[in-house]
Amino acid sequence: MRLDPELAERLRLVAEVEGRTVSDVAREAVAALVDQRRADKRFQALLEENLARHEASLRMLRDSE
Repeated sequence: MRLDPELAERLRLVAEVEGRTVSDVAREAVAALVDQRRADKRFQALLEENLARHEASLRMLRDSE
């Protein structure tokens, strides 16, 4: 994962202050974002739209023979 230098430095400082690795802090942040999205109604709607689109595409591939 690439971060702009300023964000990378802030992440490094958070990790240093907490006595943790940058990777550990980044993993925690990513996990929190995923949990937040899973509870977000707008994200759930987007997920449903994407699922429907992919299901339709898969059906077309299956039935195109």
